[in-house]
Amino acid sequence: MIINQHRTLSGLNIFLVTLVGTILCLGVYLHLPDKLTPVLVEPGLNRLLGLHIGEDLNPQLNVIITLLLTLFQAFYLNRVVNHYNLLGKPSFLTSLMFMTLVSLFIPFLVLSPTLICNFITIWMLQKLFNIYKHVDVKGTMFDLGLIVALGSLIHFPFIVMLLLIWGSLIIFRPFDWREWFTPLLGVITIYFLLAVAYFWLERMDEFYQIFIPFTYNLPTRLDMDMNDYFVLIPIVISLGGFLFILKDNFFKSVVQIRKSFQLLFIMLVLIFGSFYLNEERSINHFLLAVPPLSIYLAYFFTHAKMKWFYETLYVVILLTIIYFQFF
Repeated sequence: MIINQHRTLSGLNIFLVTLVGTILCLGVYLHLPDKLTPVLVEPGLNRLLGLHIGEDLNPQLNVIITLLLTLFQAFYLNRVVNHYNLLGKPSFLTSLMFMTLVSLFIPFLVLSPTLICNFITIWMLQKLFNIYKHVDVKGTMFDLGLIVALGSLIHFPFIVMLLLIWGSLIIFRPFDWREWFTPLLGVITIYFLLAVAYFWLERMDEFYQIFIPFTYNLPTRLDMDMNDYFVLIPIVISLGGFLFILKDNFFKSVVQIRKSFQLLFIMLVLIFGSFYLNEERSINHFLLAVPPLSIYLAYFFTHAKMKWFYETLYVVILLTIIYFQFF
């Protein structure tokens, strides 16, 4: 069955993950509008550089490029998870879960700033998982600050990942004020250079507009179709199974793995908390939550014991996604 096959590191799984991802995007591919113009960066960067990426991109090509990018992200994340042995043994389950989650909602299946930011998210996770082993991480912290600032120029709510960096220092490291200051210095460096560019062009008022999202009110609703909630039901059941298994295995795991799962939880909290910084209040923002959730679900499907249950549950997830894409 699907889950048992992906519990191995067989090369066949590369083809199977690609096949699953392709099938799960057929619904949006066959029901595309005549015109679909992607917005790939925040106005703060767009106004300065005058970027018009993807204006002439036809909708079909938009979906195909999105599929290729998500496949690359899936295998990249899978490599990171296997390298740090977060699941206890190498497999392709993380990539399978990633391709499943990015297909949950139709807006996830087209080009968007959050799709681009997921490359940065996975890159950050790779660096953060590694700071546990190093004596001096000030250089890495500065790099992460630069990465967060660059990500925020693509999707402004990504700025909250600065708190994730500080959270990782609490989890992995003893207190050192230099390590706390250097990521902030990295963020300031990027925005200082951006401010200089705006000042040079005598457009400082437009620079200040970048920070308007901090003045938004907290959201009271989410623009989401009622049917979309049904897609989440088997995912929520799987996450419940993950918590149940994690409860039994948490203190049996290596310290670094325990700390890594805590870091992923902080990331999820920050992603959901930063939703109010999203001007459109669209569901696209939650695409950022796919990498940590993929790892959680992969952990559940790796350690679940009842074959009939976890295989059936995953088939239900697939059928639910396909049904609500077509009907």
